[in-house]
Amino acid sequence: MGSSFTIYLYAANNEQADAVFDAAFEEIDRLEDTLSNYRDSSELSRINRLAARQAVTTDPEVFGLLKTSLDYSKKTGGAFDITVGPLMKAWGFFRASGHYPSPAELKTARAEVGWQNVQLDDTQRTVRFIKNGVELDLGAIGKGYTVDRIVSVLREAGIQSALVDAGSSTLYALGAPPGKNGWTVRVPRPGHRDQTVSTVLLRDTSLSTSGSYEKFFRLNGKIYCHILDPHTGRPVEGMLQTSVIAQDGTTTDALSTSMFVMGPQAGKALLSTYPDAAGFWITGDAASPQLVRWKWPECRQCNGTPRAPEDVLSRTEKRR
Repeated sequence: MGSSFTIYLYAANNEQADAVFDAAFEEIDRLEDTLSNYRDSSELSRINRLAARQAVTTDPEVFGLLKTSLDYSKKTGGAFDITVGPLMKAWGFFRASGHYPSPAELKTARAEVGWQNVQLDDTQRTVRFIKNGVELDLGAIGKGYTVDRIVSVLREAGIQSALVDAGSSTLYALGAPPGKNGWTVRVPRPGHRDQTVSTVLLRDTSLSTSGSYEKFFRLNGKIYCHILDPHTGRPVEGMLQTSVIAQDGTTTDALSTSMFVMGPQAGKALLSTYPDAAGFWITGDAASPQLVRWKWPECRQCNGTPRAPEDVLSRTEKRR
């Protein structure tokens, strides 16, 4: 998934901790093998190869995640779209370091993008693309889903206190460290990990951050980020970072990307449809960022306190 996964947990003893860690990372490997579009052997890659020619039967887990993804596309008016694969390739964000596409390349890629081109059959559990060139990319939801699956593994093992960190862009706080009310998470300023823009206390909830500095390229002094607007086919401009808090990682992962594309006004309307969700946007440019909050639970008493081992930065930089 192009990320580091880190798990902090409290267990009864080392033996239990080792067993739980093994089970959790086995689950990560399983989902990488299933959902990665970087692996030709994955189930997602098989669907991408065949679904334009025939209806492809897939397993309940993958079908359920695809169905959830299309639901997010409907709710966001297409701001969230797992068919952006051709656009990611056109802009050089798939196995490359960036590329400014020609008008012809962009036109071709845009013609192949659109969540409406994916047909799901609940009765047969099949996936079908209604046009050639459609390609699924779960990069905007896969890590969040994986975090939720890890949390399920931890709960089944009896773990009551843990923090799951997927590349420091999606976190889930299970319970709280002993003697504390929650896990302290610090959200840094875009491009400046030593500067905190917000500190929150999380308990049995998730936080995801999407940023223009996670993957980008620079051309003629202009930055082009990897988060693309499916409507225009171009990288989103005027947005530096978005963060969202909600009940699970699948939701926060999808919503942070959607909020990045939609902006504060439409993003607030979207978040209002999710119970207990909160978000903030950092707009403008790096020299003069502007912060927009919506129901954001800033932890005032956490600011200025010494950094504890369980304090985790929600970073936008990508780690390998």
